[in-house]
Amino acid sequence: MTVVARPHWSYSSVSQYLKCPLQYYFERVAKLPRKGVTDAQALGSAVHSALAAYHRELQSGGPTPAEAVRHAYLDSWDGQVGDGRVVASGGKPLGASRDRGMALVDVYLEQPPPRTIVAVESPMMAPIADSRGDYLEKPVLVVADLVTRREDGSLLITEIKTSGRAYSESEAATSLQPTFYGNALHESAGEEPAVEFAVLVKTKVPRLQRIEAVRTTSDYRRLGDLIKVVERAVDAEIFYPVESPLNCSGCPFHRPCREWTGRSTRDETIHPRHEEIARC
Repeated sequence: MTVVARPHWSYSSVSQYLKCPLQYYFERVAKLPRKGVTDAQALGSAVHSALAAYHRELQSGGPTPAEAVRHAYLDSWDGQVGDGRVVASGGKPLGASRDRGMALVDVYLEQPPPRTIVAVESPMMAPIADSRGDYLEKPVLVVADLVTRREDGSLLITEIKTSGRAYSESEAATSLQPTFYGNALHESAGEEPAVEFAVLVKTKVPRLQRIEAVRTTSDYRRLGDLIKVVERAVDAEIFYPVESPLNCSGCPFHRPCREWTGRSTRDETIHPRHEEIARC
C-alpha cells in the first residue's frame, strides 16, 4: 500500500466523497476501522498483486513463467483469507472466488505481453489546475497499474479492473480515474498520454476487454474545478449519507451510519461505541 505524508487528493478519496460523503467522513476523517473486505475485493487485490509481479519481471527482463504468476496470486489470496477478514458474498464459498480469480489471471497471461514498460504501480504526485489556470494547493496522487510506451512513442496508461460485466463506452467516457492519470502524466512528463481500461470480466467464460478513455486538457481543468468544490465541502464539514442498494450493500460503516444524527462534527464527536461497532 502506498503511504504519502503530504496532503493530497486521489481518485479514491474524491470518488468516495461523491459516492457517499458520510462514508468519506467515517473512513478518512473519523478513521473508523473497516470490519473486513468482500471476496470480490480480495479477488481484485490478489489479481492486481499477481499482475504487478508479472509486469515487473517483464520490465526487468527476467523470466515470467505463468506458474510463478499464479503462485503470486495464490499467495496474495491466501494471505488475505488467512487474516480472517474476507467475507463471502452471493452465497458462494470463498474457494469459488479464488478459482475465478485464477481464471482471470490465466486470461490475462494468454494475451501478448506488454512491451516497453515504463512504470508498474509507481506513485506519481502532480499538481492540478482549475479552469482559470490556477493550481490547487493540494496536488493529486495516482498509482497507475501499468505505463508503457507504444510503437509510435506515445505513453499508454493501463488500468486493470476486475468486473462482473463489461464496461460501457459511457463509463469509460465519464470515469474520473483516467482524468486523474492523464493529468498526472501531462504535468509530470509533459506528454498527453492515452488511457485504457483492461477489464477482466468475471463471466462464466472469463474474457479481457480493452476500452480506451480519451482525455484532454479541458477534462483536467474540469477535474480541478470539481476537486476545489469537494475540498470546500469537506472543510465545511458537509457529510451526509447517500443511501442506495449499491452504496449500502456491504458498507463497513452501516451501523455508525444508522446512528448518525446530522449534527455538525464540531458539536458532536464520534460515538464512543462506533469504533467497537465498526469491528463487529
